[in-house]
Parts: sequence; C-alpha cells; structure tokens
Amino acid sequence: MSDGIKTATDGPILEVTIDRAKANAINLSASRRLNEVFSSFRDDPKLRIAIITGAGDRFFSAGWDLKGAAAGEQSDADWGPGGFGGLNYPRNLDKPIICAVNGIACGGGFELVLGTDIIVMEEHARFALPEINVGVLPDAGTIKLRRRIPYHVAVEFLMTGRWMDAVEAKHWGLANHVVARGQGLAKAREIAQQLAAGPPLLFPAIKQLLRHSEMLPEHQAFELHDSLHAVQQVIRSEDLKEGARAFSEKRPPVWQGK
Repeated sequence: MSDGIKTATDGPILEVTIDRAKANAINLSASRRLNEVFSSFRDDPKLRIAIITGAGDRFFSAGWDLKGAAAGEQSDADWGPGGFGGLNYPRNLDKPIICAVNGIACGGGFELVLGTDIIVMEEHARFALPEINVGVLPDAGTIKLRRRIPYHVAVEFLMTGRWMDAVEAKHWGLANHVVARGQGLAKAREIAQQLAAGPPLLFPAIKQLLRHSEMLPEHQAFELHDSLHAVQQVIRSEDLKEGARAFSEKRPPVWQGK
C-alpha cells in the first residue's frame, strides 16, 4: 500500500509526493511509509537527491491527520525510525533533500519542511505551528526552528501559533527561493538537476560535517573534520584529482563517485 505517498525516479533523483485528501495530512501508516521511502533512498547508491512536495496547490501538508488521532493514534506512537514523516531525526541521511512547498505547511507538515536542506516556496504558501492552540508541544519544530532563525522570532512563532507567509519566510532564511504559484516543483527539479551534475562524494561530506559540527565551537569542528568517513572519502578520492585536472585543462570534470 502507498498510504497516499507516491514516488517516482528520474535517474539519480527521487520525487516523493504526499497525496492524501483533503489536506495531505499524515497518519501513522503514511508516516511509516515515508520512513520506508527515505530509508530506501538513503541506502540506494543509485539515488543521490530527493524532492518532497504535496499534491494539489492548497496544502503541502497539514501535519498530523486528526482523523487518525480521533481513531486512537497517540502523539507518542511509533511513527518510524526517523520520527513523524521520516525527517524529524533520520539516521545518517547524508543526501540532499529539496522541499517544494506548494501550499500550506503547518504543524507536522512544517516540521517536515524543517527536515529538508533546500526549500522552494510558492508565493501563496504559508507556514505555522498552531499546536499551541490545542495544548500540544511541537517538539521537532521547537528544537529545529531556533537553529534556523533568530531566537526572538522563533519564540514568538512557537508561542502564538501565527502564520508566516513566503515573503517573511524568505526574509528569515526559511526559504531559499520564492516562485510563482505552480512553479515550485519545476524549480526544485532545476536545482536537483544542478546537484546531480555535481561531484557525488561532496554532498554527503557536506551534510555529515554540518550535522556533526552544528553545535561545536569552530576549533573543535576542525578537529572533528578528518575523523568523518564521508570527508575521508573525498580526501582520498579519484574525483578530487579529476577536479584539479579538469580545472588545469579548462574542461568540465568527469565525476566517477570514487
């Protein structure tokens, strides 16, 4: 069963679409399916970049499907090894994920957005963490948002449950690009193709180094650098030599991923 989670591949690019009536909300089975999808993406050497989006033009995702909650699903249920939607705390997911936000992303839907690396918002899209209005702690949102935007902005957003439009999100760095309605997926695909043409070993090294050094002082981050597996792969790679040769020969490099 797909549980309303659709996937498609284009060479090294995986596209994931949340297609669940009426608001692309995610129940327990859909969350577990998303976890399966992102775990498979992580472990498949042929796939290098993922795009996640929502079906339609109104909702990226409204978060937790309250019909599931009404049917007895608990907020502390086993949503999958990466948490709700598979992107709250995925293990060793060192491949870039692009989010094409095609509409409202609120609650757990916004937390999904925060779990990605590059964010494209359509001009009508909006963010919110409205859990405050029903007495629920948005745990992943609380942990991650402070690391993305200034403290005072994050606290007000969390404590009021207010909406943030695409212009403000871009201002605070929560969106890389704001595009016209209906153009989010096209822009995400454009970025994915650009990444697909890049050196395969570099993106895992960048993500691994970012993740492990996020809360370290700068000098400790440099000390950690050489101990990371993905970094060592780059340092010892044939691609590193090929990049230097291509530069000196004034030609595009031919990456081998080794």
